[in-house]
Amino acid sequence: MSKIKAAPPPGCTINITDPHVQEAAIRIQASYRGHRSRKELREKGPPKFLQELNDVLLVEGSAAKLECRVSAFPDPFIIWSKDRKELNDGPKYRYVFEDPDVVALVVRDGELADLGRYTVTIKNPFGQTSGSACIIVEVPAKVNKGPDSVKARRGTTVVLKADISGEPPPDVGWLKDGDDIEEDDRVFFDVGDTNTILTIKNAQPSDSGKYEVFLENNLGTDQSFARVDIL
Repeated sequence: MSKIKAAPPPGCTINITDPHVQEAAIRIQASYRGHRSRKELREKGPPKFLQELNDVLLVEGSAAKLECRVSAFPDPFIIWSKDRKELNDGPKYRYVFEDPDVVALVVRDGELADLGRYTVTIKNPFGQTSGSACIIVEVPAKVNKGPDSVKARRGTTVVLKADISGEPPPDVGWLKDGDDIEEDDRVFFDVGDTNTILTIKNAQPSDSGKYEVFLENNLGTDQSFARVDIL
């Protein structure tokens, strides 16, 4: 007894002579050939960047992420370095691989020492490439050690020193009894990379008072006080 082959449900047949069907088949074949050719080119060539590294901003105490997109097959060997010194994957610097082509470095617990130029080197058996970008660190203005209070004799030289930090470098001012100090040849202050020094030559009783060092940058302000007594 022969079985009768059931006809497919309506809409489930394809007419290969239909021009629209033939056009769709040509597009599918072309897309597949394009995929194969791209894959073959990727296999044969050295690593290359699809998206370069960009400079990033790191605020003290936070984390920053440098990332790029690369094309490399077989899987490449990745080396990150800072100012030409290789960085090891660990608690401070974390190598990250996301999706098929994203390579990244996470810098944790940001501090001023993280400022610098970072380079990623990507190698495979067909060659290597490298790219660089900078981490720009921002640190709030801070008085790390304020000036000491001073008692001095009339006519002597008084020096008040404060240790400071901040990135961008903070604006620095000195005040006496709440008023800005007007500098001259006798009373003046200097600002260095890590400290500021107020000098009072030929100190007089009128120089006695409450002195303040004041710092400010775009991330914040800080100040410290000291007492000067001229006897």
